[in-house]
Amino acid sequence: MSKNDLTKELFYLKLPYIRENHETVSQLAARKQWTHIHYLSELVKQESNLRRDRTIQRRIRMARFPVIKTLDQFNWSWPRKINRAQVQNLFHLKFIEDKSNVIFIGGVGVGKTHLASALGYQACLKGNTVLFVSAIDIINNLVAAQHAEHLKQELKKYLKPVLIIIDELGYLPIDKNGADLLFQIISARYERGSVIITTNRVFKDWPKIFNNDSTLTSALLDRLLHHTEAVVIEGKSYRMKEVKEE
Repeated sequence: MSKNDLTKELFYLKLPYIRENHETVSQLAARKQWTHIHYLSELVKQESNLRRDRTIQRRIRMARFPVIKTLDQFNWSWPRKINRAQVQNLFHLKFIEDKSNVIFIGGVGVGKTHLASALGYQACLKGNTVLFVSAIDIINNLVAAQHAEHLKQELKKYLKPVLIIIDELGYLPIDKNGADLLFQIISARYERGSVIITTNRVFKDWPKIFNNDSTLTSALLDRLLHHTEAVVIEGKSYRMKEVKEE
């Protein structure tokens, strides 16, 4: 097989690392007197690493994080109250394995979205599909799909990922139709997929989020809290701190 034929075959097989590096690695193998198996193993290992990295990057893009955040970037000294051990334990991702949920509760700017995003990013690195979306965007998208008569298809977007992060629940009021649509997602994901929610409202105030519909709120909380770990964060807004410093 000629060099050009080999390149064409590697293009066809979608093996970019081997295509671009087989000659360089063969020179290294000759210098170090590798066996054929060692040479082949090195090419396959690096091809697998490249494919794995690309898959992870694709998952991260599809998750639609507004900004990539990690646990290492979190300022533990800022919140007045936070259970650090509880949060760090969540990053083992056992809750995803158990198909349970996490709810971050706290005021504006205390780090809820940062931690939720960091958990989602960690989940992507560990091979899970993730979707990050605000509560209002979910409702607006589903209402539009409902009017266009393809609600069922749109709902699948929020049911398919292993983990969905619903940000800023409670920051804006939700009418009855929006509450019903959000309930469909929570209900359908119950014991089938994990949900992370960030909210500025304690559970007793959730009826105010859902148009004071206590029946729907009770049904939603019943499903959501059955397998949920709540993380309470107290403190002043970190963003306001940065504004004042500037």
